[in-house]
Amino acid sequence: MTNKSKALEARKEELLPDLNERTRDCRCFVPHADIYETDADVVILLDMPGIDDKNIEIALEKNILTVNGYLFAEDPAGYTLALAEYQAGDYERGFRISNQIEQDRIEAQFKNGVLRLTLPKAEEAKKRKIDVKVV
Repeated sequence: MTNKSKALEARKEELLPDLNERTRDCRCFVPHADIYETDADVVILLDMPGIDDKNIEIALEKNILTVNGYLFAEDPAGYTLALAEYQAGDYERGFRISNQIEQDRIEAQFKNGVLRLTLPKAEEAKKRKIDVKVV
C-alpha cells in the first residue's frame, strides 16, 4: 500500500459514516482518541477543537459511553472568505464499557479542546500484589 493510499484511508475515517439520521445539517467527525490505562483507571483523551464546554454531551446507556460535541461556528462579520482549509462540524464517538468499570464514578474534564474521561476500574479489575509466603 502506498503512502498516498494510506493517507486517504486515514482521512476517510475522520468523517462519521452516515449510518444514522442526523438532525443537524453539518459535517460530523470522529474525534481522535488516546486511551491510557493505569492500575486504578482507564483514561480516554478526545481531541475536540473549537467546541465550547457547554456544547458537550456525554451519555452512558447499556454499557455504551457516547460523546457528542456540537459546534456552532459563525463567520466573521464584514469579511469575505478567500480560502477555507478548516472544516467545522460536530463530533461524535462511542465506546463500549465493560462491567470492569465503575460506571457511576466516570468523570469528565475539558480543557483547551481536549476532553478527558476518567473511568475508574472496579475493585475486582484492579491489579493486586500477591505476597509470597515462605514455608
